[in-house]
Amino acid sequence: MKYRNIGKWGIKVSEIALGAWTTYGDSVEDLTVIKQIVRVAYEGGVNFFDNADVYAIGKGEQVMGMVLADYPRHTLVMSSKVYWPMSDDINDRGLSRKHIRESIDGSLRNLKTDYLDLYFAHRHDPSVPMEEIVTSFSGLVDSGKVTYWGTSEWPAEQIAEAVAFASENGLHPPIVDQPQYSMLHRDRVENEVMPVTNPAGMGLVVWSPLAMGMLTGKYDEGLPEGARLSDNDGFRERIITDANRAKVMALKEIADGLHATRAQLALAWVLRTKSVSAAITGATRPDQIAETIEATSIHLNDEAVSRIESILGG
Repeated sequence: MKYRNIGKWGIKVSEIALGAWTTYGDSVEDLTVIKQIVRVAYEGGVNFFDNADVYAIGKGEQVMGMVLADYPRHTLVMSSKVYWPMSDDINDRGLSRKHIRESIDGSLRNLKTDYLDLYFAHRHDPSVPMEEIVTSFSGLVDSGKVTYWGTSEWPAEQIAEAVAFASENGLHPPIVDQPQYSMLHRDRVENEVMPVTNPAGMGLVVWSPLAMGMLTGKYDEGLPEGARLSDNDGFRERIITDANRAKVMALKEIADGLHATRAQLALAWVLRTKSVSAAITGATRPDQIAETIEATSIHLNDEAVSRIESILGG
């Protein structure tokens, strides 16, 4: 495993992170399997474990807290997120100071830890002033409940606004953004987000680097019955297209030439840029995370990147 700083900041994360959206309490409910997945990840060098309060409405955090309690806390980088509604209560959502403060306490209880290394604003909340958002997250850093904070899926303009407000007022700025980024979903990150985060010294920890499994080749012949994407109309309609299927199938020759799977090739491509600190992946079986970890050993030279770009641009 290789490790990278998050942007210009001191904390180091494994290039591959294990995310909770798939692994903890949603697609995988067998605690024995979850423990096996985490054991393979940890022994393979993964130190970054990502979560959100909304994943399985708290169950994702609870399961992760139970499993990670078996490992020394100082060896882990644990994160969670706040924004999405957690109940029908009008204040149990968004980025108000009230909801942020109550949510961090709930996440810490669920995760069985005294602090989070990273805490993300899961979306931008246009109903709350930037002053309230930044002072609230900065206050959590001062309190010791959070070590660093970041944004997730924020518009670039609002990321820049948060960084500027923190700088102008002596507050802790966001150090990281968590956007969706893959071979098949790249334009917004490369053309809008990176031009803001790079000058600010922020890192990116990206989600869905395998495009919901499309880049693994599992949908070469269409959508299998029971596939995860079958329950998500938006992702399915955007990702499983004839054009994307042709690109993914064409990538197989490049992957084969590197003695890699297409999943490993896709992860190596995401990690080709130092703007990305980590790629967040899920796993439903131990062998999946083992395969994922091996992607960090794949080097893409200029020729390979050029061939990939010719396929993606087609």
